[in-house]
Amino acid sequence: MTPRRPALTLLLAVAGLVLAGCSGVGGAAPSPTPTADPGIPVRDLAVGDCIDSHGRPGISETVLVVGCGEEHDSEAYAEIVLDDGGFPGDAAVKDRAQGGCAADFVEFAGIDYESSSLDYAYYYPTPGSWADGDRRILCLILDPAGAVTGTLEGAAR
Repeated sequence: MTPRRPALTLLLAVAGLVLAGCSGVGGAAPSPTPTADPGIPVRDLAVGDCIDSHGRPGISETVLVVGCGEEHDSEAYAEIVLDDGGFPGDAAVKDRAQGGCAADFVEFAGIDYESSSLDYAYYYPTPGSWADGDRRILCLILDPAGAVTGTLEGAAR
């Protein structure tokens, strides 16, 4: 299945990502002030969680979960668990994610994906996370126009 809005359908890789240069700048002293909440690992997200990316979409190992009554960028609405076995390949995983997330979209949003002004994205296993036992695709609903307050369940738009 080819998404009708390929520029908006973000493909978000789960785990398996290595952050290069995790150490601080040489000689820099630790900051005495607390930093922003780093969020939770993507692998710990659950259906029903609302995510605030602070306008920084893309690949991430952690996300900030907020109450759905607060302003947020996306909401986890469905989970697809892939069969065990060897890694099926990126293309097969993405095809399963696109088909599964689009199929579950209508049940959650109350309107079929092709008729909706809303979009979806997903987190999916990578070869590295697959080796660690990750078999989950997590579908996220979002409004391409920007952040929302409240759930998009039954939004029918």
